Amino acid sequence: MISFDFTYFKPSSVTEIIDMYNEVHEQGEKALFISGGTEFITFARTNKIYADAIIDSKGIPECNVLEMRGGDLLIGAAVSLNKITDSNLFPFLGATVEQIADHTSRNKITIGGNINSELIYKESILPLLLVDAKVKVLKGTDERVVSLQSLFDRKIKLSPGELLLQIIIDSSYIDLPYISLKRTKFSKVGYPVVSVAAILKGNRLRIAFSGVCNYPFRSSEIETIINDLTIPVMDRIDKVMDNLPSSIVDDLQGSREYRAFVLKNVLLDVIEEMEMGE
Repeated sequence: MISFDFTYFKPSSVTEIIDMYNEVHEQGEKALFISGGTEFITFARTNKIYADAIIDSKGIPECNVLEMRGGDLLIGAAVSLNKITDSNLFPFLGATVEQIADHTSRNKITIGGNINSELIYKESILPLLLVDAKVKVLKGTDERVVSLQSLFDRKIKLSPGELLLQIIIDSSYIDLPYISLKRTKFSKVGYPVVSVAAILKGNRLRIAFSGVCNYPFRSSEIETIINDLTIPVMDRIDKVMDNLPSSIVDDLQGSREYRAFVLKNVLLDVIEEMEMGE
């Protein structure tokens, strides 16, 4: 049960969502944008999040687009994870988000909601970081397209009143070799002990991680190590462990030692599967 009252809005256009946000803001109240709502309900029930008004972006056409346009794949922030997988427009992203939660939940969880999550995992962002995705964001009447990486520092950094509209992926990445692996402690639908996504571009492996540290990450230092074929595979893996950006998570999903063990094995699987073991 949610212990506070809030007003729910579901605008049907960009103009309406701007007007609704401004109206709430001018009244001195707090408004939150949502694209799926599953996380808001979860956190509101435990009083970890509060808002006077919820503005749902699912009714905005720009947030529901899922199509190839020109040389880009456009994915609206309100598109569900299952719809992305079922479309098969970007198999790498589809294979990654298919491992998040259970099938019923993925009908409700949206790509925008997942990458904006307050949880540490945000697994759908891994392929997006690896393919240099761009995002279209809205604040007031101003729309801008920027690299996802420029907004991402452990989490997506949107300013108050700024809304994620779309994710934009260059089609040149869509057919590249990839691998997406997730390891959980208890079942396939649990939070990850380790999630690793990798893609091969120009004979160079790009790799990103979730569940290892308190935030998902892609590291140029780790990619340099992984791609140095002059170093034996196990030595590369040991060097990766020494160059993680922060300490390994230690929680109920897995101890620090267990996560390190799983990560080493997943890295070995990635290197072997992508034929980077020379």
